[in-house]
Amino acid sequence: MKKSLRHTFDDLVRNARSGGISAAEAASLLGYAQAHPNALLDICALARLIALQRDKPPKPFTCGIINAKSGRCAENCAFCAQSAHYKTAAPVYPLVDARVLEERANLLAKHNIDYMGIVISGAGPTERDFDAICESIAKIATTAEIKLCASLGIVSAEQAVMLKQAGLTSYHHNLETARSFYPKICSTHSLELREQTVKNAKAAGLRVCCCGIFGLGESWEQRLELSETLRALDVDALPVNFLRPHAGTPLEHAPKLPSREALLIVALLRLMHPWRDVLICGGRTYTLGRWETLLFAAGANGVMVGDYLVCKNNPLEQDLEMLSAIGFRDS
Repeated sequence: MKKSLRHTFDDLVRNARSGGISAAEAASLLGYAQAHPNALLDICALARLIALQRDKPPKPFTCGIINAKSGRCAENCAFCAQSAHYKTAAPVYPLVDARVLEERANLLAKHNIDYMGIVISGAGPTERDFDAICESIAKIATTAEIKLCASLGIVSAEQAVMLKQAGLTSYHHNLETARSFYPKICSTHSLELREQTVKNAKAAGLRVCCCGIFGLGESWEQRLELSETLRALDVDALPVNFLRPHAGTPLEHAPKLPSREALLIVALLRLMHPWRDVLICGGRTYTLGRWETLLFAAGANGVMVGDYLVCKNNPLEQDLEMLSAIGFRDS
């Protein structure tokens, strides 16, 4: 970056407020950050400034999930503890009863959580599971004060429409990583199938959450490549995950992503996607620890609260207390 960061702010703000900065601009900003470690807070401040154009006063949204079907997945995603290809400590059980889904929805609604995500393992839902989930969605949508999201794997255009008609608000389906790195992460299904699911959900009128997992071994160039793909797919929300290695998976010995790097990832995503939701999901407390609130300073405007799929996170009440402490939620 030839000019100082201070002298480039006007150009970056102008571009970020429109369609977002380009991958080339993000790479230039990244190079500056790597050469000047003390520039991180400046870049985060820029990203926070852009985030403020979305919501005034800013109020990050929250979501909680339920692992509605766990384990025995036939896919071989290298990071996943639920894959049948690896020996892990992940729980294994079939689709939970509709009553369990309703109880979880009511609990989250009681705490004024904005979204509940219904997550199942596997490449896609069986016909029986899909019908049962649609029935539960239809009931919960009329009885609980909460928006509903689902992460059911690969779904057809017809299934996406059926989910929308049942009362689903959002569909979550990550690409996981960049096209150029994807073969090192999964070989049992293609990235094209994932992209088609995103397109199916968009066409059905669902809000689409799609991003990936960072810290898999990908390069910075591949992170920007993923970001550009998400822009081309016109996704509505970017759920950001940081790898938390699971024993028994191929990535069990992967190093922890440095906190500084995680914050820079969030800031660059915000600058490249100014009008989209940037939601922090898995690996938040593992990667950031006591610095986790800085994710909002880096431009995030959403957070997953409570437990994750196969591992514990902060208790729900602790996450809500954290949000209250920084003024993002009523005490």
